[in-house]
Amino acid sequence: MEQKLVGLLLLGLLAVAVVSDFRRHRISNLLILSGLALGLGSHFYLDSVDGLGSAFLGVLVGFVLFLPFYSFGGMAAGDVKLMAVVGGFLGPVATVSAAALSLIMGSVFGLLILLYKKQLFRLVQRYWAMASLRTYIAPQADDAARQRFPYAIAIFTGTLISLFWQPFGP
Repeated sequence: MEQKLVGLLLLGLLAVAVVSDFRRHRISNLLILSGLALGLGSHFYLDSVDGLGSAFLGVLVGFVLFLPFYSFGGMAAGDVKLMAVVGGFLGPVATVSAAALSLIMGSVFGLLILLYKKQLFRLVQRYWAMASLRTYIAPQADDAARQRFPYAIAIFTGTLISLFWQPFGP
């Protein structure tokens, strides 16, 4: 029962992050710090020092898995920190599942946005030209590729799915 409450608390934090990401294209550090404190604290409450170690490892796994995407400009720092918060709640193994499912959901949402904006063909043409010419071609000013994508929704959805389905663990 307590684990379910911890999961609901995580989903509540993620829901606040989604609203913030949609409204301001930003996830506040106060929300991140609160989430880290609640995740670590809940693990300590439930499993003492062992739980705290698992939570810290989950934070590290969540951060490290998304850090390359930030490094190459694929996502914002808030998204990386938000995945670390997820790790603080889920622990290392479940965080791998949540991160993988979040990346899948981000791809799905990205494709849906391209379809909605009727720009999928334009994107495929641009990438085909880049592959053929072996050079980077910048997206046009009105391309969906230039617009911000509130990735917190993908993290929320991926984490929600991972709470009910664990493809990489017990």
